[in-house]
Amino acid sequence: MNDLTARVRAFAEDREWQQFHTPKNLAMALAGEIGELLAEFQWLTPEQAAAVMDDPAAAARVRAEIGDVMIYLTRLADVLGIDLVEAAIAKLAEVAVRYPVEQVKGSAAKR
Repeated sequence: MNDLTARVRAFAEDREWQQFHTPKNLAMALAGEIGELLAEFQWLTPEQAAAVMDDPAAAARVRAEIGDVMIYLTRLADVLGIDLVEAAIAKLAEVAVRYPVEQVKGSAAKR
């Protein structure tokens, strides 16, 4: 993760884009990229969505959109000084308390 963060930071610095990489702009760009990822699944049946990676053209588009999402998320976290791995592990621990296995296994009900 540190290597990716450094590469994304260097990419922005080489182009002098730090001035544009405000948290608001990065969050908006991230939302836009997530929208593009969602568009790849729009109108697919659950079965088609599960098999999207079986179609080489669709798989390439999904992979590219996930790459864009990851880049913007990484850059946003870097600008805000957030360790993405640490944040994800902390959130997973929090959710594990809210959704104990013995109470929620096999259920998608919100708590």
